[in-house]
Amino acid sequence: MRTPHALLATTAALAATVVAPPAHATPAVPTPGAYYLQSATTGLDAADNAGAVEQHRPKGDEDHQQWRLTANGSSYVLESTDTAGSCLGRSGDQARTLACTSTEAAWEITPSGTDQYTLKAPGAERYLTVAARPSGGNYPAQLAIGASGGLAAWYLTPVTPTTASMPPQDQRTLDQVTFLTAHNAYANGVDGGFAPPFVNFFPNQARGIDRQLTDGVRGFMLDIHQTPDGAILCHDSCTLVSRPVALWVDLQRMVDFLKAHPDQFVTVFLEDYVDPGVLKSELARVNGLSDVLYRPDRTGVRQNGWPKLSDLIAANQRLLVFTDHSRSADESAGLTRDSFGVMYQREWTVENYWSMGSGVGSSDWSCYSRWYAADTNVPLTRTESGFRPLFVMNHFRDAAVAATATTDNTKLTDRARRFCQPAARKKPNFLAVDRYDLGDPAAAVNTLNTYTYP
Repeated sequence: MRTPHALLATTAALAATVVAPPAHATPAVPTPGAYYLQSATTGLDAADNAGAVEQHRPKGDEDHQQWRLTANGSSYVLESTDTAGSCLGRSGDQARTLACTSTEAAWEITPSGTDQYTLKAPGAERYLTVAARPSGGNYPAQLAIGASGGLAAWYLTPVTPTTASMPPQDQRTLDQVTFLTAHNAYANGVDGGFAPPFVNFFPNQARGIDRQLTDGVRGFMLDIHQTPDGAILCHDSCTLVSRPVALWVDLQRMVDFLKAHPDQFVTVFLEDYVDPGVLKSELARVNGLSDVLYRPDRTGVRQNGWPKLSDLIAANQRLLVFTDHSRSADESAGLTRDSFGVMYQREWTVENYWSMGSGVGSSDWSCYSRWYAADTNVPLTRTESGFRPLFVMNHFRDAAVAATATTDNTKLTDRARRFCQPAARKKPNFLAVDRYDLGDPAAAVNTLNTYTYP
């Protein structure tokens, strides 16, 4: 489970220069410069590991993952920005780093699909590729030299991307906006109990849902478990929880807030352990929910992209609810959640792995898909024709220790820009944190809301 919106206020200009995108068409091959080389299949980065070139979890400038693209006659070389003279090359059927002067370090780079490329050995049908996935396992780390095809498709993601100023407020599409999001928003110790006694000592938040809304939180991550009383907000289990809160109670708080603030938009993420019929009954208890519920599945989003936030507000479609539950399981049960307005999150978003480590000690800031494992593969870079999923960026640890959350939240902008934004090739739409009241994560939200990432 996840142990671990938006403030749209005007803020100071970005420290980095914001440059409008070029008016001319994208060149056949990117211009010379520093890039991440990302697999279009896995979203992972090509990294130099002591001479072996492997796919690693995106980690900015901390893991030999940046390559300088340079023209070399009619071909190109990709030189490690960490090791001068060392380039991405070929040795037999494996990718290796070699001297940039080696003929095996030269590549023909050719566009392949939208913003994707192939890297081919000059004069031969040999391509840089992700090795075939073994049955029941992840794709191997070691990159290979092999045949063309889907596994040989790559993104060249600029280390320093060209960005543009944020459009006027009435022109911003939903996928251009970043929202402050409370991880385990219900686990606050104010509205009621959320866990057995010991776990109650480490609340993920320190303020109740009403106060979170007032403070500008616009994304809410909620865990729901099934009990004889319906869908209840609990951490891991509802056993021994005193004063538990029902899901409908917190949703009613949000709907009432939206009625009182007709210019606001709220998103709910359910970590969902209940039967679809139970959830449907729970939502039916929320007065006015159907008046504000947003249904992207009925409005052509997958064909036309996300609408303007101002249009959603004008149409009073201002509450978006996601579930992490399995569609196939619901189909087997005979009732899908989207039939009553709850969207399946994996169909509409991408999300990075939830934990940066324990509540104390060292951390892992690499940014990779939560849904990358032996039985699934939804890369952060996933796109479809005309549609880009919303990006949920998790930034918290296994346990919400106040001192650690304070420090982590002060570094949120840096991680978003340096690690997660290039990893997903898009700007985070939801910044999910523990203890949003500490370390000023709202400042990171405000900063991200001053520019767009094409």
